[in-house]
This record gives sequence, structure tokens and C-alpha cells, in this order.
Amino acid sequence: MEFDATFFAFVGLLLFFALIAYLKVPGMVGRSLDARAGKIENELAEAKRLREEAQHLLAEYQRKRKEAEAEAAGIVAAAEREASALTAEAKQKTEEYVARRTALSEQKISQAEADAINAVRAAAVDLAVAAAEKVIVAKTDAKTGNALFEKAIGEVKTRLN
Repeated sequence: MEFDATFFAFVGLLLFFALIAYLKVPGMVGRSLDARAGKIENELAEAKRLREEAQHLLAEYQRKRKEAEAEAAGIVAAAEREASALTAEAKQKTEEYVARRTALSEQKISQAEADAINAVRAAAVDLAVAAAEKVIVAKTDAKTGNALFEKAIGEVKTRLN
């Protein structure tokens, strides 16, 4: 019996498989594949965890952005309220100032009118005194003038004492 090359190749193949089975290569390959599968699972779990963390951070940043926008809107509203309050206060102070200035002006006008009336009265009194003096001088003689003078001196003396 002659063995050809195919037979020897088949025997070599059987010996190779026997050697592989003896050295437990399929178990080592299985463990290697299991280790690699475990590593891939760990990487997938880590990637999933990182993705969830990224989504959590994104949600947190969006929440913070919304809070910041709300705070900015509150600040703007407060600034608008303060500006309107300042405007109203300035308007009120301006109106009060105008009212005070108007009252002061009216008071000065009233005082000027009173001064003018008093000046006219004083001028009228002076004029009346001058006219009365002229009339009295024209109608009285020396004897009546001396009597009036003596009477006036007597009144002054009694009032001084």
C-alpha cells in the first residue's frame, strides 16, 4: 500500500488538530475571545455611561442657561422698573420745583403789588398832608397856629411822661 500525499496531508491535519486539542488552544481562543468580548462590553458600558453623563451635563447646562436667561430677564425688568421709578420721581420733583417757583413768584408779585399800593397810599398821604397844610396855612392866622403848636407840645409832654 502506497500512501500518497493526500493521505499524509490528512494525517498531518489530524495530528495538528490533536495537538491543538491537547494544548487546549480552543479554550485559550475562547478565553481570549471572551476577554475581548468583556473588554468590548466594558468599553460599550463606559461609552454608554459617558453618553448618559454627557446628556446629563447637557440638560444641566440647558437648565442653567434657562435660569440665566430668567435672571437676565428679571434684571432687565428690575432695571426698567427702577428707570420708571426714577423718571416718576424726577417728574414729581420737577413738578414740585415748578410749583415752589410759581408760589414764590406769586408771593413776590403779591409783595410788589402791596409795596406799590403802600407807595401810592404814602404818596397820597403826603399829598393830602401837603394840601391840608396849604389849606390850613391859607385859613389860619398866627394866633390859631400858636394855639395849635402849644396844644401839640402839651400832648407830646404827656405822652413822654
